[in-house]
Amino acid sequence: MSVLRKLLDKVVGDGTPDGFAGTLEQEETVVVVAEVRGGGHLVATSLGLWVSTGDGARRIGWHLLSKVTWGDGVLAVVEADEIGEAGDAVLLTDRPPHRYALVDPGKLPHAVHQRVTGSIRSRHHRDLPGGGAWFVQRKVPGRDGIVLQVRADPGTDANAVRTVAAEVAIKIREALQ
Repeated sequence: MSVLRKLLDKVVGDGTPDGFAGTLEQEETVVVVAEVRGGGHLVATSLGLWVSTGDGARRIGWHLLSKVTWGDGVLAVVEADEIGEAGDAVLLTDRPPHRYALVDPGKLPHAVHQRVTGSIRSRHHRDLPGGGAWFVQRKVPGRDGIVLQVRADPGTDANAVRTVAAEVAIKIREALQ
């Protein structure tokens, strides 16, 4: 892409790369883009990280990125799925990591790191029967307030996680009143 084209896209375009298959929200802005080796792009926006899929692109909200690491030209992304609620707490489980080899990462790894860590307000690991769980308070782009997310370690008693998560959510709500 020529320098003039990049400048014009910044001035009049939405900042997405040619062939981008996603649809940005009206208030969503592009922060940085990097080409993925073998095709597609990673597009970091104000609301999340857009990843190429077999049939298009989808956005992973910053609050659903459990872990992102950068090394040897590869961005490794662990995405979480919301699997339920326990009171006001949202229960999460991690997907297997997905690796994106970037042609020229530019500022994308730094921008992703800033956005993911910037969404976290507090985090704490608690031992529970059979393992433990991470309790993470996060800001969700486009929403007011903070969300309590609970991610259990493998093997942790699911009922214990639900019970403790609901209790912690009540304590947080009471402390804020």
